[in-house]
Amino acid sequence: MTKDDIQLLYEYDRWANERVLRSVTALSPEQFVQNLGGSFGSVRDTLLHILGGDWIWLEYWKNPPQNPAALSDLRARRGTAFNPDAFRDIDTLRRKWMEVQQDQEEFVKRLSNESLMELLTFRTTQIRLAHLMQHVANHSTYHRGQVTFMMRQLGAEPAATDFHSFMADRQSEVAD
Repeated sequence: MTKDDIQLLYEYDRWANERVLRSVTALSPEQFVQNLGGSFGSVRDTLLHILGGDWIWLEYWKNPPQNPAALSDLRARRGTAFNPDAFRDIDTLRRKWMEVQQDQEEFVKRLSNESLMELLTFRTTQIRLAHLMQHVANHSTYHRGQVTFMMRQLGAEPAATDFHSFMADRQSEVAD
């Protein structure tokens, strides 16, 4: 993947996340935190999982942990920063989301084709930064699908987040 590919992928990811966050505002506070089963229980907890994943990977890319203790510390920091009890409503979650997204955007802007080829240690192997970044975007897409299902369970209208819709929106913005 090139810098242009990653930038497009992350532009799409931001667009899709924003659409989901907007659609979730239709939920009542009770619906937002209602346990519906599934991987993370509620819409809030699923969104926090996406956001916590974005955050921890970004921190990992900026400063790769050099030992298991540093990785444990990073995971503990994520647990504290994204504790569900601190996010009782969508506005609180959205503020944190914008903070993480801004840091992520700055990171993506600084990338080069060369930096995307860097190998980072992951468990017992080495993986290119570009591939780890692709994983994170795919992770978000997967869990946005879970939010879509939860929204339907709650009788709310989920957002369409298909890549082709993003491309059509992007084209119409260019034409305006």
